[in-house]
Amino acid sequence: MKERSVTNKDLIHIFSGFKSEEGNLIPILQRVQEKRGYISEEAIKRISRFLKISENQIFGVASFYSQFRFDAPGRNSIKVCLGTACHVRGGQILCEAVERELDISPGQTTKDKRFDLERVACLGCCALAPVIQINDDIYSRMTVIRLKEILDKYE
Repeated sequence: MKERSVTNKDLIHIFSGFKSEEGNLIPILQRVQEKRGYISEEAIKRISRFLKISENQIFGVASFYSQFRFDAPGRNSIKVCLGTACHVRGGQILCEAVERELDISPGQTTKDKRFDLERVACLGCCALAPVIQINDDIYSRMTVIRLKEILDKYE
């Protein structure tokens, strides 16, 4: 996913659909993230001014929900399933292998912006566990051995 910049004009357009009320914080955060792929520090500052609430309050709310991210996404997004079936069949071990291989933790992006990593509750492929998803590609019955080979396919 390419990083998209949110300009002042974009924010004015986003804000124009809302009243300057604290109750609009989550929908505004969702719109900003849709536009850019993450919530930047600059966006938090501008939202703070628009809603007349502190940046700390905004960060507190946004960090509570797993849907919001504060780092730009990588060109390729990896989701490691940790639902019951995947967990029982080694999903956590697989997640730790991805972390070691890419030197990142869930919610982070590699330094070269090639990958970002996310742990998810279920990808809906329980019979094929353990499963990872990279962009729109699903990899089933994953093993640590196959992981490096699969990651090498992505630029």
